[in-house]
Amino acid sequence: MPGVASGAHTALILIALIASSTPGTTAQAQLPARVGGQDVPSLAPLVKQVEPAVVSIATKGTVSAPANPLMEDPFFRRFFGFPDQQQQQRRRQVQSAGSGVIVDAARGYILTNHHVVENAQEIEVVLTDNRNLKAKVVGSDSGTDIALLQVESGKGLVQMKLGNSDQVQVGDFVLAIGNPFGLQHTVTSGIVSALGRSGINPDGYEDFIQTDASINPGNSGGALINLRGELVGINSAIFSNSGGNIGIGFAIPVNIAKSIMNQILQFGEVKRGLLGVSISDFNADSAKAFGVDGTAEGALVQEVADGSAAEKAGIEVGDVIVSIDGQSIRGASDLRNTVGLKRSGESVRIDLLRDGKRRQMTAMLSEASSTARIGGDDIHPGLAGAELANHEGKAEQFAGPGVRIESVASGSQAALAGLLANDIIVSVNRIRVRNVRELQQAASQQSLLILSIRRGNRNLLLQIR
Repeated sequence: MPGVASGAHTALILIALIASSTPGTTAQAQLPARVGGQDVPSLAPLVKQVEPAVVSIATKGTVSAPANPLMEDPFFRRFFGFPDQQQQQRRRQVQSAGSGVIVDAARGYILTNHHVVENAQEIEVVLTDNRNLKAKVVGSDSGTDIALLQVESGKGLVQMKLGNSDQVQVGDFVLAIGNPFGLQHTVTSGIVSALGRSGINPDGYEDFIQTDASINPGNSGGALINLRGELVGINSAIFSNSGGNIGIGFAIPVNIAKSIMNQILQFGEVKRGLLGVSISDFNADSAKAFGVDGTAEGALVQEVADGSAAEKAGIEVGDVIVSIDGQSIRGASDLRNTVGLKRSGESVRIDLLRDGKRRQMTAMLSEASSTARIGGDDIHPGLAGAELANHEGKAEQFAGPGVRIESVASGSQAALAGLLANDIIVSVNRIRVRNVRELQQAASQQSLLILSIRRGNRNLLLQIR
């Protein structure tokens, strides 16, 4: 991440890090100010009130240095005569900087981005009065890029009032506050350019607020606020070829951040819901083939996992899901994001097309660990078309736990990648996986997956994109 971790580089999509901290009271703002009975077009009164709730975050940690994944394959080592033992992992130290927002001064809770504190062993928060506080990670969710930190509460902490991002409209004026390029407490202004943006982080769950308020590396985790001084988004990403601002920035809606925070505080983790289907986009060509209205949009169900929430709800192969809880589904990514941002155990209303007729049904979303089988698309786009289940270690060829490929649809992404039914996934990018949940965690936000596979009596590696 440019300006955040060592080895900064240029990227099309630059994920920026931002953090904030707030004192023990709630920041309030009045706008506009009046001088001599005249309105003054200044944002200074607003900024003065809310700025103490935004903090600078600095982290230190170590990560594994890149190594040749072939060396992890026992067959490869034996074939070339290398010792049959694990190679020693190389480690390197990394530092990052970002921003955060204090949302509960009494308990010292700070919202920031997951990527700001990922791999952090030490976290330091700097307040507007230059006080340095140690922080710890209460919980973090890579799928939404939200993390919750905690510092010891003390005098002078100010929290920011949480707004309602569902009420944000295109054209609303907003301010972005953070620490771009290490320049603490920088304020920029703009408008909301668009809502519901996706495709920024294809491996995550997305519903971004787009803004033209300047967001740069180091802003990640900072505050996007409205003119009432309310937090409406956590700044997270920029669209840039150069690594700098070009007027296109993205923030995670505060309602999503609030939901993730509440799950972390209630369960200690995010219990993400799963529907258990493999899907693809339903477009005009698909509509013509199905003999329905050519303007219809949705997600075409290609497979339904046995024992899944979808099967129990009565969803069938060939159904076209067009809405969830009244929210329109325009394609496969929409369905993945909508379901992935809901809790396991939550009941959802599903509208779908079957044989050209609209139907409605209710599904109780399940968890990965409680689902007998799940679609690979729920884990990674490159696994679409595969059906996966926990492997309990009962097969003669492989006695240990892992994730078994139950089936692979012909012509699917999983099939093209070389996956076969009865393959057992043992590790992902050198991370051992013992069940579907661990596979999801290891694959989260990874564009390239290097899978260590047990196929019969053989070990092999597959690259999945």
